[in-house]
Amino acid sequence: MARETYASMQAKIEKEISKLQKRAEALQTKRRKPVINSIVASMRQYDITTEELTAALNASKTPSKARKAVGATKTTSAAKRPVAPKFRHPDSGETWSGRGKAPRWLAAAEAAGQSRDSFLIK
Repeated sequence: MARETYASMQAKIEKEISKLQKRAEALQTKRRKPVINSIVASMRQYDITTEELTAALNASKTPSKARKAVGATKTTSAAKRPVAPKFRHPDSGETWSGRGKAPRWLAAAEAAGQSRDSFLIK
């Protein structure tokens, strides 16, 4: 019996993974169809439009369990909100929020003996 090479073993495994992924996708599609049909039936029964659904989805602030399960990450608006500057260079007008590494102009001024408080925005 000839020994299989690493490359041929890897190719077999990747082919098997591909087959399993296709089976998983087919199973998910099969399970989703009745749910979609139920949603469509409810929409018709209660005269719900797609625009109303879109508005409701956009209005919800917390992701549903289903979206969490598929790997959606929760993003907060606070993480993307800009921070007001706390320090300003008097000559150039450059600012710094006080978060993260201090800018070069501030580090140089502190090395020259100036106080960080002297650059505070009042």
